[in-house]
Amino acid sequence: MSYVIRMLSRGVSRTCHPLLTGLIFATFFVCSTSQVIDPNFKEPIINVTASVGREAILACAVQNLGTYKVAWLRVDTQTILTIANHVITKNHRIGVTYSDHKTWFLHIREVRESDRGWYMCQINTDPMKSQTGFLDVVVPPDIIDHETSTDMVVREGSNVTLRCTATGSPTPNITWRREDGQIFLGNEQKVKSVEGKYFRITKVTRSHMGSYLCIASNGVPPSVSKRIMLIVHFAPMIWIPNQLVGARIGQMMTLECLSEAYPKSINYWSKDKSEILAQDGKFEPVLIDNTYKVRMKLTIRYVTPADFGTYKCVSRNSLGDTDGTIKLYEITSDNDHNTHEDSSEYKGKLRKNSNSLLEGNQDMLKERDLKLRGRKDNDIDEDEDYDDGSGTSVTKCTTGLVVIITTLVLCFHHHPQLQTLHPA
Repeated sequence: MSYVIRMLSRGVSRTCHPLLTGLIFATFFVCSTSQVIDPNFKEPIINVTASVGREAILACAVQNLGTYKVAWLRVDTQTILTIANHVITKNHRIGVTYSDHKTWFLHIREVRESDRGWYMCQINTDPMKSQTGFLDVVVPPDIIDHETSTDMVVREGSNVTLRCTATGSPTPNITWRREDGQIFLGNEQKVKSVEGKYFRITKVTRSHMGSYLCIASNGVPPSVSKRIMLIVHFAPMIWIPNQLVGARIGQMMTLECLSEAYPKSINYWSKDKSEILAQDGKFEPVLIDNTYKVRMKLTIRYVTPADFGTYKCVSRNSLGDTDGTIKLYEITSDNDHNTHEDSSEYKGKLRKNSNSLLEGNQDMLKERDLKLRGRKDNDIDEDEDYDDGSGTSVTKCTTGLVVIITTLVLCFHHHPQLQTLHPA
């Protein structure tokens, strides 16, 4: 290079003005000093977070790079990944791109959890310049089947512990929910969810039976869940809404029992210690199932006198059996009810005596009384200005006559020897 400069200076000095020689030296000096400026980083590397299976991109911005080169390295293993635009590592998931030799991008495709760590962007100056950035790899939750409870069958009254284990980054949170609603705790307490790896139930009852969801989440979609069925075994129990039922002949009647049992019970009806009542044209048994609850109905299409009696609803499973009884009795007809009402209308009236003599004397009294009344009416019609004293005397005579005749009638009635006599 110095040789070229000497030759140029000699040639120019021989043929050109000395000022031209100075211009050549000044231009070369400027070019030489521009190569002396060292490159540097324009901004720090921004840390990146990527989900497993996605692509992560780290960016390194430089300035005044000139003829220097940029390289990417893995810090913890000191592995050279790329130099300039060439991939050095044999990892097919690694790539490199750049923009105007100012920003160099490290591409990591199909990110794995093992890719988490520090990455270095390096410029090959003397001494070397570098800066680092961190790649964080997040992992959606995943439930570990062999460490998580499966469907469980327990006896009523025992203690139960459900377990759920999950992996992921960050560490997942475990939430328990009941598939069909709220979770039953002790002392009739109900909650929507329970947090924690373990879900413990003390003295399990049939109300705890159902499907439970173990839900694992850590903020990285998607959340995952596992369904665990809790089955509680218990012997049958029966409730009867009405143990005494009345019906009329010809009426349609339905008897009902409520049964609870698990495993599911065999349910049937019988009457007066007879055989099982099967469905036919007269009887129609119906069962309505709801998990461990059964509503038993027996419909009698047309009640006859032979249908009155005691009916039994029976429920049995492998743990035991039980039954309940319903008494069906006859209700009196509407006609009997009306007869009773008609007889009540006569309440308080005198009953007629069957003695013929008494009846004859009563007729005599009625006849005599009518004659007296007719006479009185005639007197009133003939003389409107009747004497008060005469009216009073007639009334007194009539009253006295009635008393005498009544006394005679009573004497005849109470003396059997006189009952043979007949009034003249």
